[in-house]
Amino acid sequence: MVQITNVKVYELEESIIASRNAMRTKLPDYTNHGELIESLERAKKLCKSPSNSGHANFLTGIRVAFDITYPNYLSPELQRYHFLDIVCSSSKMHKLAGIVAQTSFNKYVKPGVIAMMQELADNFNKDQSYENRMIMLSNCPQGIELFMRCNTNYMQLRNIYSQRKNHRLAEDWGAFCAMIEKLPFFQEFINV
Repeated sequence: MVQITNVKVYELEESIIASRNAMRTKLPDYTNHGELIESLERAKKLCKSPSNSGHANFLTGIRVAFDITYPNYLSPELQRYHFLDIVCSSSKMHKLAGIVAQTSFNKYVKPGVIAMMQELADNFNKDQSYENRMIMLSNCPQGIELFMRCNTNYMQLRNIYSQRKNHRLAEDWGAFCAMIEKLPFFQEFINV
């Protein structure tokens, strides 16, 4: 099932301060704490605007990076978000035999399927032919757990959260939404 670790938030204060740039005549003073407090109130108001209005665009500057372990069936759903950049991911093409040996499957994969995959991995490790690779890849269950590092931003997490908080893949998207709920200013910027 989905596990998210090593969550980092970047450019939070700078983007909050930049939220007032449309009403400025000169660059802001990023070292002035009062500037941050004034800007935070403006940012909260801007986030009450619809996502497609452009008023809360400062959220694109608040970047979030994280590591995610996920079942293979979640890949197409994650990849539909073109604004979720995959920094680097595990590779079924290069390391499937090693991943299978580590029994990285979610709790829904039947023991017989795992045993079959381990047998296919053993066959591939003995004879790394194209045919053995394709047999192993083609029979890999969707419940194999892979991992990757991702980058995105608050604006996109706002969209993901609104679309996925009640999704039928409750364990997987639920874990993703739980990570979003723990981010700074979740209530003010994302859950509006």
